[in-house]
Amino acid sequence: QLPIMLGIFFVIFWLMVWRPQSKRAKEHKNLISELSKGDEVLTNAGIAGKITKVTDDYIQVEVAANTVLTFQKAAITATLPKGTIKAI
Repeated sequence: QLPIMLGIFFVIFWLMVWRPQSKRAKEHKNLISELSKGDEVLTNAGIAGKITKVTDDYIQVEVAANTVLTFQKAAITATLPKGTIKAI
């Protein structure tokens, strides 16, 4: 009885927690690896800007005219469609 309950608990845990988290991590890793100069991005702080420089661990994002901020690549949460920043 107990081993069956533990097995069911493990399957539910895997389906509800571990698998979705792994999937999100994989998608974020792909997003980070595909970043390039000229992409419009959104950071986890809610800052939107255009990438001006990409290095191994960091990117530089222009958030306003002559205002460039440096972020770790992991801080990027999404890429935005081209022209989004001009529309804001």
